[in-house]
Amino acid sequence: MSSVTYVLDNGGYMAKVGLSSDTPKLVPNCIMKAKSERRRPFVGKQIDECRDASGLFYILPFQKGYLINWDIQKTVWDYILSKECCPANLSQMPTIVTEPLFNFPSIQEAMTEIFFEEYECQSLLRINATGLSCYNYRHKNPNTKCCLIVDSGYSYTHVVPYVNGVKIKEAIRRIDVGGKLLTNHLKEIISYRQLHVMDETYVVNQAKEDSCFVSQDFYKDMEEAKLNLENNTIARDYVLPDYTTLRRGFLRKPEVSGEQQTLRLNNERFAIPEILFHPSDVGIQQMGIPEAIVNSVKACNEETWPHLYMNIVLTGGNAKFPGYKDRILKEVRSLCSSEFIVNITLPDDPITYAWEGGKAISKDPVFSNMVVTREEYEEEGQALCYERFDV
Repeated sequence: MSSVTYVLDNGGYMAKVGLSSDTPKLVPNCIMKAKSERRRPFVGKQIDECRDASGLFYILPFQKGYLINWDIQKTVWDYILSKECCPANLSQMPTIVTEPLFNFPSIQEAMTEIFFEEYECQSLLRINATGLSCYNYRHKNPNTKCCLIVDSGYSYTHVVPYVNGVKIKEAIRRIDVGGKLLTNHLKEIISYRQLHVMDETYVVNQAKEDSCFVSQDFYKDMEEAKLNLENNTIARDYVLPDYTTLRRGFLRKPEVSGEQQTLRLNNERFAIPEILFHPSDVGIQQMGIPEAIVNSVKACNEETWPHLYMNIVLTGGNAKFPGYKDRILKEVRSLCSSEFIVNITLPDDPITYAWEGGKAISKDPVFSNMVVTREEYEEEGQALCYERFDV
């Protein structure tokens, strides 16, 4: 087997991709079209060549967390494997590709077929991203028996307990709140309060990434946001990009508006990520993340509880909000019994954490037993994939 493996963490918003001997590249998993250049679709990093990214709209292969548009996905994968991005000959090396939890069999079959028959892949491992995150965590902490992965991504937030590297399916909890919902809600709030930005998904998403944070005390911050500007430490102006001198907006202290066009962000800065903790704020009758963590742990065997609370791992793009880890720690600590020690790990880069797990698993001696080779696939077909891939 080749010593190098091709690792593709195929997220609903961002694909993380690279050879296991290399560092991962982040590629937007979508095709983008701009009003300024109507004829040209932008794939991946090509968006940097777009003259004016205002009014940019996305055509996404994923809807509600599952891969449904194969034409778009194939275009993105072709770009990823091209010389422009991260070229590789998959017939010469094993491939690891991630898929969502509880993926549909029809999607699994189509995906396997594309990799073996179109990309002529040498061997394939199809695995959940949380499984790779768990492997990465156990690889770095060899003495841990259990871990609880909280993966808060673009479409959903999943809480997944693993015991001895095996996921406890009946204890998995899903919250229907992800980065997409947060961006859309911020678009609605800004459009209602100050400036019509319903067509500006790209810019508002950047504004969310640059300015939002998780409040440690929601009501206290709400009171502060009501104060006038001299005493208000929360209010900020977000300077919008004009695509001539400025490609990406930035946050600054509020001032009397000068040349640039700005958005005044006040309580939006923490009210948006608050949806992760209280989905009922936008009419989603579900638990927030801390409650889902405790609920998930309680659905596992009692002897695993202390181990799961000791090894909570936060992954996914939403984990990058400042204050996210502290708030989850504070709330889980108050919800669970005082006899348990709660320990939460926030990786340096929660977005590429699963990809790093794929890199580590490819070097494991048991890796060759986990994959399905092209010969096996041609002989036994999809049935063997169902047997071997635990998804």
